[in-house]
Amino acid sequence: MSRITTSTLRKMKQAGDKITCLTGYDASFAHILDEAGVDIVLVGDSLGMVIQGRESTLPVTLGDMVYHTQLVSGACQRALIMADMPFMTYMNANQALASAGRLMKEGGAHMVKLEGGAPMVATVQALAEHGIPVCAHLGLLPQSVNKLGGYKVQGRDDKAAHAMIADARAMEDAGADMVLLECVPAPLAAEISAALEVPVIGIGAGPGCDAQVLVLYDILGITSGKRPRFVKDFLQQGGVVRGAVAAYVKAVKEGEFPGAEHSFE
Repeated sequence: MSRITTSTLRKMKQAGDKITCLTGYDASFAHILDEAGVDIVLVGDSLGMVIQGRESTLPVTLGDMVYHTQLVSGACQRALIMADMPFMTYMNANQALASAGRLMKEGGAHMVKLEGGAPMVATVQALAEHGIPVCAHLGLLPQSVNKLGGYKVQGRDDKAAHAMIADARAMEDAGADMVLLECVPAPLAAEISAALEVPVIGIGAGPGCDAQVLVLYDILGITSGKRPRFVKDFLQQGGVVRGAVAAYVKAVKEGEFPGAEHSFE
């Protein structure tokens, strides 16, 4: 069983093979995701909400992320492990290097993810220069939810769309190995995916992205509160947890998910 790497992901994009990603926070679920063929397991700071019961991702600490990344990385033999850099742990290049170093050395991550566009160029460049794979998160930024005024679709007007395209290109030029788009109109996400050589992963960004990611608990229908438009309960289809994950992988690989009902225009 060959480990998925950044080179694997680029080859998948070039071949037009859809890439699958789900969040994972512990060994038991991570093992199921790995066996089901999920390409990337994201240890997301969403654990603040779905594991810790917080109102947002902001209280999650670097220690929390290192711990949960350890749990996941120890259970996965094939999937690439991507770990979120939590709020206020990458305010400058030196801090980002220290935080990413812990996630990789102690946690076992293969890639780190950070939020932000143009202001993060120098940080992404520093990480890339030190051999640290990076996923740049654009669109809706959960760590900036207070500044954004809530969880809203981003890039709907021309100015915001052009700025996002520019940010995506800047992230790729700085050395990012992947770009994630959250809550972005499907046509814009498809345009960005086509413009970049690195894979583009979407959540609420339509079917035109190279990859799809969802929060694991959302596809199992066990997240409390209002369910986002871009979520689908695959447990109803799969019957059991393993079946739900397998159904998600199949739906993404075959282009059946996401559909128009899970996307924004």
